[in-house]
Amino acid sequence: MQVPNAWLCTLLIETQKSQFCHTPQLDESGEVGQRTLMQRHSGRTSTQLRPLTFEPHYLRHPEGSCLLKMGNTWVLATASVEEKLPPFMEKKGSGWITAEYAMLPRSTHTRSRREVAAGKPTGRTQEIQRLIGRSLRACVNAKFLGERTFTIDCDVIQADGGTRTASINAGYVALNLAVQKLRRDGKIKENPFVAQVGALSLGLNDGQILVDLDYEEDVACGVDMNFVLLSNGELVELQGTAERGTFKATDVMSMLTTVSACMTPLFEAQARACLEPLAS
Repeated sequence: MQVPNAWLCTLLIETQKSQFCHTPQLDESGEVGQRTLMQRHSGRTSTQLRPLTFEPHYLRHPEGSCLLKMGNTWVLATASVEEKLPPFMEKKGSGWITAEYAMLPRSTHTRSRREVAAGKPTGRTQEIQRLIGRSLRACVNAKFLGERTFTIDCDVIQADGGTRTASINAGYVALNLAVQKLRRDGKIKENPFVAQVGALSLGLNDGQILVDLDYEEDVACGVDMNFVLLSNGELVELQGTAERGTFKATDVMSMLTTVSACMTPLFEAQARACLEPLAS
């Protein structure tokens, strides 16, 4: 695949292969080699991602926007640019990326109360916002952003597990599109991206690794973990919880090996979305 204006999308197939573990080969369906032992309720094999669709330039007004559908989890991400910085970032000669996250009241089976009605975001929301912001800051050299703030808003339209990982995946595309716009406008001179950033959820079910969990699988798995990785193989964040029982360090390494390979189709889809031209 040819990538014009290569700075726009830091996709290089070699850099998508993990530098810290062996990467199994994927076939055209997005599955990993022999690690396909179990049929899931959706019909996916253990290492197969949910159907993945990025719709870039989804909204007219933001500097960047993207609707991501990962199976039945749909997230709308927008990137807004302000020519100012929070006080703690002033006079440092670099930009800032922050994020906000919310779920529509009926994105789940039953209506949830809007957090604005409660007066403040929940602890879960604050945790996810910080995770998205950290993840997106990890994929750029902030000095090349200029002294401005990029706010990434991630709104879950429909939830079926993996909303925080989907928000990171969509947020990267929205951020990339916003940077492209500023590049066209002459406000950003150098490529700020050091890599792409993406995220997937994994679970352990009876000792078998499952990739890209939906809600039913997330509830059923005794262990679930979220991995955030750069396309150059570096790890940004790992969040793991044993809902029932415990897990071993060898389990973590096996999951890390698996997720490193499974990121490839995700990074490729992100890169294609970032290269899609804005309709006139």
